[in-house]
Amino acid sequence: MFSIIKKQQLSRARTGVLKTPHGDIQTPVFMPVGTKGTVKTMTPKDLKEIGTEIILGNTYHLLLRPGEKLIKKMGGIHKWINWNKPILTDSGGFQIFSLKDMTKITDEGAEFKSYLDGSKHFITPEKAIKIQTDIGADIIMALDECTHGETTKSYAKEAMERTHAWAERCVKEHKRLAKKRKTPQALFPIIQGVTYDDLRTESAKFISSLDTPGVAIGGLSVGESKEKMYHTLEIVIPHTNEEKPRYLMGVGTPEDILEAVDRGVDMFDCVLPTRLGRHGSFWNSTGRHAVKNKKFIHDESPPDTKCDCYTCKNFSLSYIRHLIQENEILGMHLLTIHNLRFLINLTEKIRKNINKGSFSKFKKDFFKNYHV
Repeated sequence: MFSIIKKQQLSRARTGVLKTPHGDIQTPVFMPVGTKGTVKTMTPKDLKEIGTEIILGNTYHLLLRPGEKLIKKMGGIHKWINWNKPILTDSGGFQIFSLKDMTKITDEGAEFKSYLDGSKHFITPEKAIKIQTDIGADIIMALDECTHGETTKSYAKEAMERTHAWAERCVKEHKRLAKKRKTPQALFPIIQGVTYDDLRTESAKFISSLDTPGVAIGGLSVGESKEKMYHTLEIVIPHTNEEKPRYLMGVGTPEDILEAVDRGVDMFDCVLPTRLGRHGSFWNSTGRHAVKNKKFIHDESPPDTKCDCYTCKNFSLSYIRHLIQENEILGMHLLTIHNLRFLINLTEKIRKNINKGSFSKFKKDFFKNYHV
């Protein structure tokens, strides 16, 4: 169930609550990515301390190893990874796209080779739903065909129509398996169409007509410009159900979150905060920075003087720089804590300002100091 708390005037920004079997999610929300059943370098305790409300797992990777049967045997994903809050699983469509040289797509499904051992697998919409049912996530995704931002219109249309057909099959299989699930699962189908306005409009209307608990917007941040991404959101959002959550897949920079919330998006995920943390970069109120920069050698300040995370309360940039230069795991861990908290704290501030009716001013003030 999704209920809207507050709508911002002169904007599509809104706050809401998405209720799941493992707890309520306050929206807009940023969801840390735990592709293989773990958010890299983070413990469940760490995630809770930074205010995480929901994490992601990936069907493609969990299917290959350890396999959904083992996860089911161990009591489901929540028990297995010791996370008692909501979990969303991606169907694996993006991984099939990103490993296209190892994939063959037909109307029936996608055949792909394992990046682990080269073994062949064939996943259909029905199998994607069955796997996610066995894994036991709260929110699951329909199988889709994601395409690059520069895809020709003819193939974009073909992939969109295939995604629509797969979405219908996913909905049918999801309903068929309803009686076998111990707890309810919400299925989100995915809007595609690259950056072609007419295709995106058609896809938004079709996916919304399936009347699922929410919808996802896929195929963005995959090669197109930010301007095109924002424009596409403006095309898509008006054709979705205002009373249901909208999830923008794979997008999660501070600037993109603010711009997408302004256009009506409720949910975000991205691997960038953890990836940047492992490679020595961090965000603060002025933008993105590389900690190896020489200017931080003698810097006694934390990554962000206004941040309340464990890293910023206890460590200097000088020390973190040393750890990253020495390839110490602690440095990666500390920057990951900060990067995730920075985005989660940003969404908390966004919710607060929407509820106060001051989101537009908050967004304007944010960009006065923040440089992309």
